Amino acid sequence: MTRQEATEFYRKHSRPLFQAAFRIVRNEGEAEEIMQDTLLRFLTRPVRIGSEAQTNAWLRTTCVRLSIDRLRKRRREDLFLRSYAEEEEREDPDESLPVIPDIMHIRSVMEQLPQPYGLILDLVLIEGLDYREISRMTGMKEATLRSLYARGRKKLVAAMKNEMQRI
Repeated sequence: MTRQEATEFYRKHSRPLFQAAFRIVRNEGEAEEIMQDTLLRFLTRPVRIGSEAQTNAWLRTTCVRLSIDRLRKRRREDLFLRSYAEEEEREDPDESLPVIPDIMHIRSVMEQLPQPYGLILDLVLIEGLDYREISRMTGMKEATLRSLYARGRKKLVAAMKNEMQRI
């Protein structure tokens, strides 16, 4: 692949990969790094993928897997730091919510859900992936994903109702 082809490939795929990674890790720096790692892995592969659809699927799957790995790493680091922290900082409970929640508020409530509920809801509702695709990416069974989605949706609705009652 020539330098020009690589640049064109980067321009074409960088934004969707960044957005997918950002929706999962919710950190611009990490999302940028994941996007670049994904593209680098593809460009340094010895075997090229045939069709455009296969290329897009490989890139998206790799990006989501790297994002999930980053979340797991972050969770392990957080647990380690918490175990050595003397005091935990608590969030200010005086935050008020608008009467009609916007997408950013719903996302913030989704972030507070225990994993993997937040991740599954994000992949289904925000990314628009179906259970088969998520199953291939995460290694979980489709039935498990459906169950996690249903439970996560109930938890999200309950959390949103709880937030709305505080208003």
